[in-house]
Amino acid sequence: MFKFLKITFLIYFIFLPLKAEENMAFEKEHQWNFYSGTFDFSDDGARSTLFGIQHQNENLYRDSFLGVLSPITGFMMTADNAKYAYTGVQAQYKIGALNIIPSFTPGLYGEGDGKDLGHIIEFKSELQLSIDLLQNTELGFSYNHLSNASLGDKNPGANSYMFNFFKRF
Repeated sequence: MFKFLKITFLIYFIFLPLKAEENMAFEKEHQWNFYSGTFDFSDDGARSTLFGIQHQNENLYRDSFLGVLSPITGFMMTADNAKYAYTGVQAQYKIGALNIIPSFTPGLYGEGDGKDLGHIIEFKSELQLSIDLLQNTELGFSYNHLSNASLGDKNPGANSYMFNFFKRF
């Protein structure tokens, strides 16, 4: 009898519908950042157009002495077929409708026909500025620097800027 009650209790809570407030809490948990810009704008020989996408789950955050921290994961690709897949952390600071978002993301880089950055492991430091347009939409600008922190024989680095479109789904 006790086993039957445990199973019934478990089934009840698994299939229990969420309250409206709980549904709203899960409704807009994913923020996607679609961006495009210029990869390595400071090197005339390696400059290329880039496109990328980045995901942030807004339920995975921590308040810390550095601000609100959350994990991010993304992928970018240049017109020269260089690719960078990354995951890391970002902080977010809001000043009214303005958002200041620094991030640090280690990742894997493949040069394709693009610039040789000296190692497969690269680190991206980025600063994004965005403005809230609508309730779940932001428009922004960002600058980043890719570097292998001297893991390879050479470390030329790459500086890039992007225009960002953020959307919560």
